[in-house]
Amino acid sequence: MKKYDVIVIGSGPGGEGAAMQLSKSGKKTAVVEKYFDMGGGCTHWGTIPSKSLRHGVRSVLELRNNPLFASEIRHIDVGYSNLIKSAESVINKQSHMRRSFYERNRVEIIPGYARFISKNTIEVENSFGACEKFHAKNFVIATGSRPYHPKEVDFSNKRVLDSDSILKMDYTPRSITIYGAGVIGCEYASILKNLGMKVSLINTRDKLLAFLDNEIIDALSYHLRNQGVLIRHNELYEKIEIAEDGVVLYLQSGKKLKSDTLLWANGRTGNSENMGLKDLGIELDYRGYIKVNDHYQTNATHIYAVGDIVGFPSLASASYDQGRYAASKILKVADKRLVENIPTGIYTIPEISSLGKTERELTAEKIPYEVGQSLFRSLARAQIAGRTVGMLKILFHRETLKILGIHCFGYQASEIIHIGQAVMSQKGKANTVKYFVDTTFNYPTMAEAYRVAALNGLNRLF
Repeated sequence: MKKYDVIVIGSGPGGEGAAMQLSKSGKKTAVVEKYFDMGGGCTHWGTIPSKSLRHGVRSVLELRNNPLFASEIRHIDVGYSNLIKSAESVINKQSHMRRSFYERNRVEIIPGYARFISKNTIEVENSFGACEKFHAKNFVIATGSRPYHPKEVDFSNKRVLDSDSILKMDYTPRSITIYGAGVIGCEYASILKNLGMKVSLINTRDKLLAFLDNEIIDALSYHLRNQGVLIRHNELYEKIEIAEDGVVLYLQSGKKLKSDTLLWANGRTGNSENMGLKDLGIELDYRGYIKVNDHYQTNATHIYAVGDIVGFPSLASASYDQGRYAASKILKVADKRLVENIPTGIYTIPEISSLGKTERELTAEKIPYEVGQSLFRSLARAQIAGRTVGMLKILFHRETLKILGIHCFGYQASEIIHIGQAVMSQKGKANTVKYFVDTTFNYPTMAEAYRVAALNGLNRLF
């Protein structure tokens, strides 16, 4: 039986972050991966393919909206499956690159499905059914999550999809109903509508993405509807009927929606089944997520869990940091908690990014704040690029001028947010809205939105 200092289960962002730091620090490390290639759900089913699909749709829109090419591109039929195929090269590059990281850092790759047979021993079953045992002092579980499948929904039918199987869809439906209006549902509603499909978005709550700032929520709702997405709030499904010519979604309110395809985007489940975790006393919630403490330790303190398998925030960026943090605790080195003030990136069209407090939260906490806004339509760079839809909003303390929150909607929002993030992370007087007034920004740039927003907010003070 082979022995290691640490075995990491899962090669997604969380597993990679842990394995790289452990190996670089001299620990004998192995990673178990059940899929035939490296990178986990982020690379093969989630972040990379869906964002590549979005980029393809965005590129087609740019050409269609450009007067130089509009007449030529208008008659070109860009099918869904063709856009998916274009993402395969990115997936392959990412996967090969990630494999090279493990090989270069001398992390042994163990293919197969891992399950615990004792507190320090796992059994790995490969694709041929053969099993081998491995021993380690510590473990990091980074097995990720998958779409939630209610038992009464028939996902074996090609007309009923989830966020994994939609990436294998080999036709372009004329209409689609998306049940679930979380981040995944909103992203796909935006992508598929801009590909020419008729989209109905069913939200089980009273507003879209309620964790965002209210102004951003309103902007997202407006632009989705403006693109032609039909949004229905406060709806719950009753049953689903599948016919030869489509899918009928029955809602508890009495409504019926028929479409060519149904995308189920309501919730996810942790990949923790058949791993022998309960026998070790490791606590799971009802969705299969592993419960951990502030150091990402499970009930068995030598076993850590990071990434989507622990639930919120379920972001690739946070998973990397969680993996590195867990590794630092195993190594017993001083390290701060790396996953606070995580920026949210939502890749709708236009995209959204957010960091820190919302106006709703600051009002509830009775914190005296002020708002600085910059509308993209007033920025020269946005005008040049033809991306005038959007805004940047800075929330700051009226007295100390400390930055409390940053919210962005529009072109390059997920990139723009990091400028504000860097300033928010500073200590003392460096973390104030005055930084953006006292700093010279290149012109014309989208980053100039910070200067405009800061001046707008400071002018509100009296």
